[in-house]
Amino acid sequence: MIPMTLADIAAVVRGTVCDGDPATTVTAPVRYETSRVEPGGMFAAFAGERRDGHDFAGQVVAAGAAAVLASRPVGVPAVVVEDVRAAYQMLAAEVLTRLPHVHRIGVTGSSGKTSAKDLLGQVLGRLGPAVAPPGNRNNEIGVPETVLLTTTETRFLVTELGARHVGDIAALMPVVRPHTGVVLGVGTAHIGEFGGRGAIARAKAELVEALPPDGLAVLNADDPVVAAMAGRTRARVVTFGRHPNARIRAERVELDGAARARFRLRTPDGTADVALRLHGEHFVTAALAAAAVALDHTDDVRLIADALSSATPRSAGRMRVSELPGGVTVLDDAYNANPESMVAGLRTLTAMAGGRRRTVAVLGQMNELGEGSAAAHVEVGRAAVRLGVDVVVAVGNRDAAGYGGTYAPDRNSAEEVLRDLLRPGDVVLVKASNSLGLSELAQRVREAPPSTGTASPVR
Repeated sequence: MIPMTLADIAAVVRGTVCDGDPATTVTAPVRYETSRVEPGGMFAAFAGERRDGHDFAGQVVAAGAAAVLASRPVGVPAVVVEDVRAAYQMLAAEVLTRLPHVHRIGVTGSSGKTSAKDLLGQVLGRLGPAVAPPGNRNNEIGVPETVLLTTTETRFLVTELGARHVGDIAALMPVVRPHTGVVLGVGTAHIGEFGGRGAIARAKAELVEALPPDGLAVLNADDPVVAAMAGRTRARVVTFGRHPNARIRAERVELDGAARARFRLRTPDGTADVALRLHGEHFVTAALAAAAVALDHTDDVRLIADALSSATPRSAGRMRVSELPGGVTVLDDAYNANPESMVAGLRTLTAMAGGRRRTVAVLGQMNELGEGSAAAHVEVGRAAVRLGVDVVVAVGNRDAAGYGGTYAPDRNSAEEVLRDLLRPGDVVLVKASNSLGLSELAQRVREAPPSTGTASPVR
């Protein structure tokens, strides 16, 4: 956050300073979670369904916050506005206006947005200070929070852009005003909200449609729907993927014994070998997208390859691999789930086991799939069979029972099943929509591994 006085902030967001000195300067970011507010920062008081942020205004100011962004006076220094959400976005947009040197990158797609954003942050970080915070702050309040982390030192800002409806990404474009837009793929995530894959494609295309003529659209050549978006942007287009026509592509992709991808990165500026530290072949797509963006700022292919090879997981619940006592390996990929990412997780599970270890897939329900939900769960179950997964534990509502295997209605019952089931040498994938909280299940297993007995042979 660039330093701004309360009077300055009030002028930007069309608000009024209440119960405080207008000359007070906010020197740290504006946050909407009390636990993340920093001394000298500001707290955005949103009124949610369960809690009203205004009730915590006194607490955060007592802990060191300079002021609160609020919709009513709260008895402590505040900038009072009609609509906190709109004001939050206005403030973020103004900060970027005052930082014209910051290169703004937006990332969208049905799957892999957070991983691509994390990789971009680490690769671009080799070229200058980059803002790409962990997690998936990709909605109408998360994106402004990310923007407000920028300072005068920032060179690159990477924002993750999610959507549940056509128009969601377009609504964020005045806040971010991206110069570079990355589209990873069009799948079926949130298809129940969108109403169809065509609507998902229209929503993702809103990013490239908003790019300026001197901007850059970075498109996945392996996804025909994404590749076709080249006709919907005024910006220059760079493609990435394994397709032979991709400008930035991966050749000779191989997986090591831990399901980490190695490949030859081929670019117009030369080639270099990449050995990812991330588990799963699907990370190749995110790596290529990061390379395509970075190579717009440098022609040092070896530097980019080294940055990709050094990158580590930054966000929780995305293929976090833990080796437990007794030889059990846990793959925590439980932050989110859709049919495409479920199959990618299953492929990683079986690749890591290598046919030598028993595979256990703990699969929770996939949300927001609409009328096709039951069929989608059945298809993922069939994919588990095709890939040779040994044991499936299905967790959640009855749609999840379509996976087959052992059914557990909730997280606690799934934990009981695992306590009885797991044996030394097992490789366990935990994956579901975030609302099921299966990352907590993975954490419980990590903290208290099951007792070890006789290893079960692979069937």
